[in-house]
Amino acid sequence: MLKPLADADGAPFWRYAAQGELRVQTCSGCGEPRFPPRPCCPHCRSFASAWTATSGRGRIWSYVVAHPPLLPDYAEHAPYDVVLVELAEAPRIRLVGNLVSGAGAPLGSVPRGRLRIGARVQAVFDVDGPSPCPPQWVLERP
Repeated sequence: MLKPLADADGAPFWRYAAQGELRVQTCSGCGEPRFPPRPCCPHCRSFASAWTATSGRGRIWSYVVAHPPLLPDYAEHAPYDVVLVELAEAPRIRLVGNLVSGAGAPLGSVPRGRLRIGARVQAVFDVDGPSPCPPQWVLERP
């Protein structure tokens, strides 16, 4: 699988993910959460920030089923779903990932018929798998 490249701004995201936590960068000036991580708040222009824990809950805002694979490293998994999840606590933040049946489960482990916009999901992390581990998503109602 692909390994994310962590820059200085995004490194804390991956460090927390490796511990099984979904955190987002939050402006210390105005309190606005932001993703992707960046040095300056786009709302108040403050350079002060902190990493805030989230519940990891959200809903599928959109999705696509990739035929053929969008990336060569995913060729053996095609067709596979890619979901865009809107976080419950921060609806302006949307994270990309895959819908799976459990942490570390393979792509395609959830029947495609269960994939729908608006479905409530929870972030999971394969902390025993390769690091850094991107968040995956499981349905709240399996």
